[in-house]
Amino acid sequence: MLEVKGVSKLYENQRGVRNIDFSMNRGEIVGFLGPNGAGKTTTMRMITGYLNPTHGSITIDGLSMAEHSKKARQKIGYLPETPPLYPEMTVSAYLQFIADLRDIPARDQKRRIGEVIERLGLQGRERQIIRSLSKGYKQRIGLAQAILHNPDLLVLDEPTSGLDPKQIIEIRQLIRELGENHTVLLSTHILPEINTLCNRVLIINGGQIVLDGQPDQLANSMGETFEVSLEVRGPREAVLAELASVPGVGSVRELGAEGAQTASAALPEVEAAELPAADLAGQPADAAAAPASVKVIVTSSDREDIREALFYRLAEKRYPILTMKRESLSLEEIFLKLTTSESLESAAAAETNEGEVKEHA
Repeated sequence: MLEVKGVSKLYENQRGVRNIDFSMNRGEIVGFLGPNGAGKTTTMRMITGYLNPTHGSITIDGLSMAEHSKKARQKIGYLPETPPLYPEMTVSAYLQFIADLRDIPARDQKRRIGEVIERLGLQGRERQIIRSLSKGYKQRIGLAQAILHNPDLLVLDEPTSGLDPKQIIEIRQLIRELGENHTVLLSTHILPEINTLCNRVLIINGGQIVLDGQPDQLANSMGETFEVSLEVRGPREAVLAELASVPGVGSVRELGAEGAQTASAALPEVEAAELPAADLAGQPADAAAAPASVKVIVTSSDREDIREALFYRLAEKRYPILTMKRESLSLEEIFLKLTTSESLESAAAAETNEGEVKEHA
């Protein structure tokens, strides 16, 4: 549906975007993330035809934005961060105006406007002056103008910015419904929105795409080790020793009562060989007095899944596992990891190496 190939926007005195490459298939809702100044808005404006790239190509459903700009734009609906509204117009007059701009045939305009008003919950507001509406309704009207001509691709820039919680829930639901029939590129600073709405995420930093993947798989691709949190019932020293001796385990970190303290004094993060089970096992697992539980974080020595090995070892020793959970980076942690000052310095170094280039478009 959308293909962005080798796209750059270069300026003389400020950072643009460099060698952006990604594509979107029909029916995808793709989250577009990045810190302020990373190049999100510049990229979205090039996709929608408001800016011309210095280098590279953008195609919408096989149509080149450079060679067939008008036809390509007809396939796009764009909602900028500030909706392009005329506050002195009524809702119906504004949508009629947009229908004329979008060259919707006169015989279809009334039907199409009615469908959009119903879909976006604007019934009863048709004759209301836009200026008098709440921000949530203005955002709905912005979405209405974006989908009025039934585009194949929707580009939404911060669609829930500045809304109250109730309005955010309503707009998210609308976007989810729109994703059933449209391809959606969604820019947002609200990271939980990505997990709620999107089946894929792009992260841009320093004008370059630094990550492209599915939200539920990003942690696996970013993780340097495999970590599991466990709560095990059994004698503390014996449980710690057994966990440390499991093949593939790199370290065992005990969590304190508050779930945050490490037991480094009692059990340093050491290789399994340094903590033989025979030296620490003080009592059998079926002792008369029921032992307390132990909460730990177990880290693999590499990135291999160690859950099965932990289960069989503890089952063999008859230490019941009360909870077991794979620990992974959250989207917030991934975002921060990819947009640190080091990443920005790398992007700046790349710019310096390429030298100053004046804007051509």
